[in-house]
Amino acid sequence: MTWGAGPISPVAVVGIDCRFPGAPDKNSFWEMLLKGDHGITEIPSDRWNAEAFYSAEGKPGTMNTTMAGFLNAPSSFDHEFFGIAPHDALEMDPQQRLLLQASWRAIEDAAIDPASLAGSRTSVHVGIMSSEWAVLHMADYAEITPRRGTGNGYHMAANRISYHLDLKGPSVAVDTACSSSLVAVHLAIAALSAGDCDLAIAAGVNIILTPALSIFYTQAGLSAPDGECKPFSAHANGIGRGEGVGVVVLRRLSDAIAHKQPIYAVIEGSAVSHDGRSNGVTAPNRWSQQQVIGNAYARAGVRPAEVNFVEAHGTGTTLGDMIEVQALGAVHAGEREQPCALGSVKGNIGHTEGAAGIAGLIKTCLALDRRILPPSRHSNEENADLRLDQHGLWLARLPMRLPAEGTVRGAVSSFGLGGTNSHLVLATPPPADRRPERGGVGVLTVSAGTVTALRRNLASIAEMIDREPSERLPQICHSTNLVKTSLKHRWALPAWNREKLKADLRAQIADPRIPTGSGYATPKVIFLFTGPGAQYPRMTRALYDNLPAYRDRFDEVDSAMRPHFGRSIASLVIDDMYPDGVSVHDPALAQPALFAVGYALGATLRDLGVWPEAMLGYGTGEYAAACLAGVLPLSAACEIVVALAASTQKLTDYGAMVAVEATAAQVKPHIDAEPLVTIAGYNGPRDLVISGDTDAVARVTGALREAGVATKPVLGTPAMHSPLMRPVVAEFSRAADAVAAYRPVVPIASTLHGRLITDGLDSAYWVEQITSPVRFDAALSAVRELGPTHLIEVGPAPTTLDLVRRADPDHEMTVLTPCPGETAAGHEVAEVLAALYRDGLTPRWQRLYTKQQQMPWRLPPYVFDDHAASPVTAVQQASTEGLPAASATESVVERTLAALAEVGGYSTDDLVMDARLLDDLGYDSLTLIRLSDRLTTLLRIDGPMDLSELPQLETVKDVVSYVSARHDAS
Repeated sequence: MTWGAGPISPVAVVGIDCRFPGAPDKNSFWEMLLKGDHGITEIPSDRWNAEAFYSAEGKPGTMNTTMAGFLNAPSSFDHEFFGIAPHDALEMDPQQRLLLQASWRAIEDAAIDPASLAGSRTSVHVGIMSSEWAVLHMADYAEITPRRGTGNGYHMAANRISYHLDLKGPSVAVDTACSSSLVAVHLAIAALSAGDCDLAIAAGVNIILTPALSIFYTQAGLSAPDGECKPFSAHANGIGRGEGVGVVVLRRLSDAIAHKQPIYAVIEGSAVSHDGRSNGVTAPNRWSQQQVIGNAYARAGVRPAEVNFVEAHGTGTTLGDMIEVQALGAVHAGEREQPCALGSVKGNIGHTEGAAGIAGLIKTCLALDRRILPPSRHSNEENADLRLDQHGLWLARLPMRLPAEGTVRGAVSSFGLGGTNSHLVLATPPPADRRPERGGVGVLTVSAGTVTALRRNLASIAEMIDREPSERLPQICHSTNLVKTSLKHRWALPAWNREKLKADLRAQIADPRIPTGSGYATPKVIFLFTGPGAQYPRMTRALYDNLPAYRDRFDEVDSAMRPHFGRSIASLVIDDMYPDGVSVHDPALAQPALFAVGYALGATLRDLGVWPEAMLGYGTGEYAAACLAGVLPLSAACEIVVALAASTQKLTDYGAMVAVEATAAQVKPHIDAEPLVTIAGYNGPRDLVISGDTDAVARVTGALREAGVATKPVLGTPAMHSPLMRPVVAEFSRAADAVAAYRPVVPIASTLHGRLITDGLDSAYWVEQITSPVRFDAALSAVRELGPTHLIEVGPAPTTLDLVRRADPDHEMTVLTPCPGETAAGHEVAEVLAALYRDGLTPRWQRLYTKQQQMPWRLPPYVFDDHAASPVTAVQQASTEGLPAASATESVVERTLAALAEVGGYSTDDLVMDARLLDDLGYDSLTLIRLSDRLTTLLRIDGPMDLSELPQLETVKDVVSYVSARHDAS
């Protein structure tokens, strides 16, 4: 016998989700397997009357058992999450519902945000052997509706997943009876190898709704009276049925490694064949099974002796077990140091038919991942007639530790009732370093479809954090950033201390006003760059120590400034290593230091995905703004900032600058008598800065204080923007003339001109800037016209935000401070990102973490609402502002809402004015046609409604307004 060659490229199993009898998720499934437990129960009364079809003798039309493996509440479905209207959800085959939820969870398990796959070349391959839902619902021809038609059909089991996740790869349903789902995996592997897709979802599903197949098994002499499969057992007496759903996510191994994905197992070889003409269309064929096993090993490039265990088809029928053992023995009975372990998951969950192959595959993947082989249930007394030892096999009776080192291999068989056979060879994945790394700060993110669902999913994440060591926290945070960020209701919290995070989580889960945001709006951010006087020793040291992105950017500006400054600015700012007799408030040091901090922090925010609508810099901060806006290259900006500091250092009198809380009219009489004093800054109506000769400024401030005006010295700067700066103009101008300037890529609010500028800033601008007053109030008004939602102070302390608060204490903009001053602890940038994410920003999270912290860690999958009754229960009733007056159109509004509710299957109480027809209510083209017909009838509109206009009506409010206008016009 010749085995097929043709090796395949290795394929990684990167994600898993499942739901089987007695095991609602992957982890409980594994626990069941380890314990040798089972999920076989009495037939639930909501399926059929078991006694009515029961006969111990198996009389015609009856079944010889009242037991099988059933899922708990298989019809429950979070239709709201997938944007499916209640009417449509009720008509859908429960198998489609199970597949949708399990697919989402499996993709999350692969450390992928399912929403990120929209438009991707991701394939879907579903093994499905029956649709008893269709049998029950498509036989009544008079009751068939469009939604009932689309709710059934094998093809829709795969196509639903592709549609709702917007996947553009192949979408195929496979029916080869009991081997359907393993054949689906084989086809998914082929699609990956052929380049038809880059990611593949392979699944199997089975739901038992009628006694039909149980009667068939009984009449064929295949049914176990106690409803349990007993693979290879001396007590094996037939098939026990089971139901369930299993999904795996597959990726080429090279791609999975490149994306650092956790890998359960690697599929090395796969083969599918048919029995051909044998003793009967349903009779298993030993030679064909032997052939498909050999083909799989050949394609994997492995010898049978290298396979540690086989997850067998193992139905527990005498003939089936005998033929399978003979086929395996023909391959494995050669030279082996140890016999090959044998088992079958059917002893735990029954024969799940269309999902049988995927169940065995998932068990094998988990065993390889954990390097433990679970026991095979009913293995205490094996069938002696099988002579397993002579076939190089032994039945796994207890949990067995697989080798801790090196490659371990397992194989999976699945054989179809009609003769289609499949066999896969899997191996442990290549080693990957996922050790946690201490230190740093992250942002924990969770998103959900509703606030209620958000609370459930927060609780699930909280349970995980309780179990994991504290050093794992950054990896968990980064993984939530990858996977848990795209849904409507967003929650985020900075995380740097596990115990504090746990306490904050518990508090927020219990808080009825849990702080969340919506991803539907994007924040409009303005960067405010800090000016003189904000410096202090060891500025931003905590940021430098805890935030890799900031450390990289500060090191960058340190390198760029060193040739001009003559020393390391980092040694001064970060390490506080000043020369004797010099402090951070020395003007020659303060200006380069403030620029370095402003540039590094602004560049860090930009690296993290925070892009401003405009920038506004105060004093030295304007150089940092110009640099980040692309006006000045970094080296050039460093050159002129250092040149300015060096020029001012040569002044015989640095002069003084003082902030005063007074109007210009109050100050002007005092400075008119002092020609060496001027108003250097207009920050607000009662917020000025005066600058000039030290003694003259002292006289003016003394007089102002006597008049009850509050004053405060501005430290670390010469008398900028005053007549004292005239001696430095010529020298500074020569330095500025040597620097090329470019048009800004982001608008800059000029404090020289008091307006937004989009042209380049030449040397004349910078020369004039040091002698002219700062028009901060006018520049702030200019950026306010852009409609910003958030102001971020980019500097070592929030001094510029203080100016904004004093100028407009009632403003509604959100103010954020990545460095609050000397009390900065290093986690404030994470707090800024958390706030912006809640308000709609999608940050570049990876720059928050080291490379090791970016290694994905498996998270708890999404917790669906299994009892969702309406798609908008968590949305608050919206205002009817903007709708036609109730007195004139009240009946029209009520009738329109009634029509909307009727076609979707809602109560009118469920409908809110801002609910979106497609995304929130799940109305598709068929629903819109029904809506048009219903509205035309209800409102007696002359002629049919224009269907071309309906897709433009996005919300309930749009429809109500449109219909009201049509009604009024008629």
